[in-house]
Amino acid sequence: MPPNQPNISELRQDLVSGDWVVVATGRAKRPDMFARREAAPDGSKAECPFEELLPSAWAAYDAAGAPLGTPPSAHPNAAGAWWVQVVPNKFPAFTQHGECAVEHAVGPYAVQDGVGFHDVIITRDHDRALGRMSTAEAAAVIRSYRDRYQAIQGDECVKYIAIFHNHGREAGASIAHPHSQLIALPVIPPDISRSLVGSMAYWHRTARCVHCTMIAFEQEQKSRIVYENDHFLVICPFASRQAFEMRVFPKTHGARFEAIADGELPAAGDALRQALGRLDKGLNDPAYNFFIHTAPVSDGDLEKRYHWHIEILPKTAVWAGFEIGTGIEISSIAPESAAEFLRGVESAA
Repeated sequence: MPPNQPNISELRQDLVSGDWVVVATGRAKRPDMFARREAAPDGSKAECPFEELLPSAWAAYDAAGAPLGTPPSAHPNAAGAWWVQVVPNKFPAFTQHGECAVEHAVGPYAVQDGVGFHDVIITRDHDRALGRMSTAEAAAVIRSYRDRYQAIQGDECVKYIAIFHNHGREAGASIAHPHSQLIALPVIPPDISRSLVGSMAYWHRTARCVHCTMIAFEQEQKSRIVYENDHFLVICPFASRQAFEMRVFPKTHGARFEAIADGELPAAGDALRQALGRLDKGLNDPAYNFFIHTAPVSDGDLEKRYHWHIEILPKTAVWAGFEIGTGIEISSIAPESAAEFLRGVESAA
């Protein structure tokens, strides 16, 4: 059958992972039909544990991104001026034990202790998610990510630092107040490993960064671009796993998120808030996850081969038997249509 025949689904392969996805436009909805029917409840401020500057905070910043002392509790104005704070998670998945974990065998299985760090990055305004922040406020959040990353990357037990954000109950947010998390692990996560392997394989075939190749092609095609500024590009990926999936790429090659310069923080904040703000307005505040993919902390061989970025995955569909059984995800809207819709949405100021 002709590949462009209406109502015929299309398999697309991700350039990095090699994974296939299905774009099933024959099952398509209009873009606005993905919108949440009712806005998500904000949760009670009276019972929220994140309304005040916490005594345990490692760091805090004002709305312009200026640090408020180390520790913030010693700063005379921190309690009134803080915009974002970084605190240890009260219920950590990974904790410091004083020495690095040692892998050992349990029969045929490998086991090691969960040694690492687990922090929460909290913004002050209970009612304003990242997509509703100003550029300066969003930049302050990204600075807090970077600074905390830099503070723990030298720990000899840490192999990878994951930074992620859950928005909405369907995305795993147990507290409505906007917050992100940072987890430092003693292993490299499998999804990251596959991304690294795919990037390395492309480099060996072409002597080019796979993500730089993608960026150049997307800038040429333009149909999947949602937003761009001088330093960052927001696209709906060619092989989107979910409807309205987006990725935020720095236009200049760099393997490491933690190397982002102070002068690039406003552009990074602008790109992220534009992407999330368009989801918020266009789809009536859907649940989503975003996470930063960056090179592992101690791997120097990836400088030319990997390209850090942010991935945004809205909860627009639920995995069913096909997706669970095959690992192939189905999107019922083409990324080109999703990008066109999001371009037409005016984000928050």
